[in-house]
Amino acid sequence: MFQHYKHVHFVGIGGIGMSALAKWFLQEGVAVSGSDVHLSPITHDLETRGAKIYSGHAGTNLAESIDLLIYSPAVPDTNLERVSARERGIPERTNFEVLGEISKLFSTIVVSGTNGKSTTTAMLGLMLEAAGYDPTVLVGSLVPGFKDGNYRHGGGRFFVVEGCEYRANMLQLHPEMIVLTNIEEDHLDYYRDLTHIQETFQTFVDKLKGQGMVVVNADDAGSAVLNVSRPVTYGSDRSNTTYAFTQRKTAMGSQTVQTNVGELELQIPGEFNVYNALAAMSAAMELGVPFETCRRVLKDFSGIWRRFERVGVWKGADIISDYGHHPSSIKQTVEATREFFPSRRIVLCYQPHQHDRTKKLFEEFVEVLPLADHLVLTEIYDVAGRSQVHDVSSKDLVDVISKNDPGKDVRYAQDLSAAESHLREIVQLGDVVLIMGAGDIDEVARKLV
Repeated sequence: MFQHYKHVHFVGIGGIGMSALAKWFLQEGVAVSGSDVHLSPITHDLETRGAKIYSGHAGTNLAESIDLLIYSPAVPDTNLERVSARERGIPERTNFEVLGEISKLFSTIVVSGTNGKSTTTAMLGLMLEAAGYDPTVLVGSLVPGFKDGNYRHGGGRFFVVEGCEYRANMLQLHPEMIVLTNIEEDHLDYYRDLTHIQETFQTFVDKLKGQGMVVVNADDAGSAVLNVSRPVTYGSDRSNTTYAFTQRKTAMGSQTVQTNVGELELQIPGEFNVYNALAAMSAAMELGVPFETCRRVLKDFSGIWRRFERVGVWKGADIISDYGHHPSSIKQTVEATREFFPSRRIVLCYQPHQHDRTKKLFEEFVEVLPLADHLVLTEIYDVAGRSQVHDVSSKDLVDVISKNDPGKDVRYAQDLSAAESHLREIVQLGDVVLIMGAGDIDEVARKLV
C-alpha cells in the first residue's frame, strides 16, 4: 500500500513508536521528514539515517514533495502542519492506522496488555531472530540486541509489534497471533472502567476466531473473563501450556526459573519478568522455535531501555531508570528491588504521568508509593493531546502519604531540578535509586550518572 509514496512527513517524530515507524519507511527507500517540540538523541539518530528533522511545528516544515503525513494521536487537528496538509490535500494517517496497513503485509504477532508489552516484544523478536526467522520488529523501547534500537528490519514473514491499548489502537492491527500480558484498569480518560477495557480486548481477540491463537496469562484476573477460542496459556498452574513452578533468586538481580519445558536463567529481576519470559517463550515455541533457542536468548537478555535499566552508579548508589507509571508497575518494581537487594535502602523518585490517571488511581498510588524507604514525587507530567484538567497535584499525594505515615520521608518536587536537589540530600552509599515514570524523569537518572 505504501510503495507509491515518495516522501512521508511525521508530526511528533521524536516519539519512540513514531521513530521506529520512520525507520521502516527509510528502510523502504522513502524520503522521511518530521518535526517535534523536543529534539533528542532519538531525533538526532534519525537525522544520521537521512531524515530531515525540524524543531517545533510549522506549516512551512512541509516540503512540496510530501505525499503522506503521519501523526501521533496526541497531535490535535489544529496542529499547523496538519492544517497545512489538509489545505494542500495531503493524506493524513495516524501511526496506528499505518501500522495496521503494514501488518497486512506480514504474518503479524501483536503483543498487547497493560504492562510488559515492550519487554515481551523484545524477547519474542530476539527469539525469532535467533531461530533464523528474520522477523521485522517494532518495539516501544530500545533493544540492545537490535542495531536499530527500537526497530529490526527483517526479510522473513513475521512482523512482531506492540498493540497499544490506549484509545483501542490495537484494533487497527491485523494479527495472526496475539500475545496478551495482562489487563488492568488504566487509560480511564478514554475507557469507562475495567469492564470497558475487557470488552475492547474481547473485540480484539475475536479478530482471530477460527484462524489464529491467543497466548494468554492464565494467572491474570483481568484476562480471565475473555472468551478465547484457541488459547495458549501460561502461568503457575500445571494445567497451562507453559508453567513455572519454582523460582530462585541469585546475585545482582538474576533468577533461575523451573518450567515444565526446562530451566530458564534470567538476568532481569521480578516475578513480572518471569511472566514476560513465559509469554514470549510460549509464543515462540508455538511458532516452532526450539526451547533451547528460547532459553539461550533469555539467558543473554539484559533488559531494554528504561525497563529496570541500570544506568550507573552515583555516590556509591545504583541508579535504575524505569518507565513504569501504573500503580501495579510501581509495586512490582519496588518489590523486585527489595527481593534482590534486601539489605539496601530504596529511594524512589517518581513522576506521575498524566493528571487524569493520577486522579482516578489516586488511592492505588497512595498505597504503593510508600513501599520505598524514601520517596520524592515530582509534579505530574503533562501529556500532549490528553485531557488535562489540573485538579490534582503530586503535592496531594505527598500530603496524604505523610498524613497516613507521619514518619515516612516523602518529599514534593515542583520540577526535575528540585527532584535532583532532594536526591542529593537523601542518597547515601549503598542505596538503590529508582527513577520512575513515563515522562521526562529519565533525564534525572542520566544527569546524576
